[in-house]
Amino acid sequence: MSEQRRHRLRLEISREASRLFWEQGVDATSGDQIAEAVGLSTRTIWRHFRSKESCAEPIVTQGVEWEMATLRSWPPALSLEQHFAAESARHRREASDVELADIRLAMRMILLADREPALRTAWLMACDQVERELAGIIAGRLGIPAEDLRVRLHAAAASAALRVINEDIGAAILGGADLGEFADAPERVAHAVREATGGAVGDPIAS
Repeated sequence: MSEQRRHRLRLEISREASRLFWEQGVDATSGDQIAEAVGLSTRTIWRHFRSKESCAEPIVTQGVEWEMATLRSWPPALSLEQHFAAESARHRREASDVELADIRLAMRMILLADREPALRTAWLMACDQVERELAGIIAGRLGIPAEDLRVRLHAAAASAALRVINEDIGAAILGGADLGEFADAPERVAHAVREATGGAVGDPIAS
């Protein structure tokens, strides 16, 4: 199986598992039910995931993928706020229904993780991946090695800020808040990263 096909399959399993977790709870959901929902054997599910709770990890990661993709594509000449604003406008125009549904499902899993310790592990593992990738992005931005303590501290602080912002916005939206209240969400994310890193990450890089 190619890596791309494996990724698609894991994501499809994660979608169905996450829907079941949200509809009936983690404890009430079995591996057999997840397999049936996706049209696979239970054995195949365990070939791709170590536990039923870990099935949520790919969809949870999807919840922060847009932010990470935006950070990866950050041009040197733009501030973080400028870049997030431009990419947010583009995403609103171009995002597919599937992408938007995945983001909403990820919000549900992040909210559910607050009272489901096993899902909390999935969310924190996604945050750990974000922190590791942020270290590389920040290192490139500052022109210093990713192993440098300053980079590691900035990455830890920025990933924590992203975690809190995602939890706060997700809980509010799923709680019925008006989406209009979060029109400035990209700017909030950019500001949170800047604040968390003490202003070290956020400015354009002079050519």
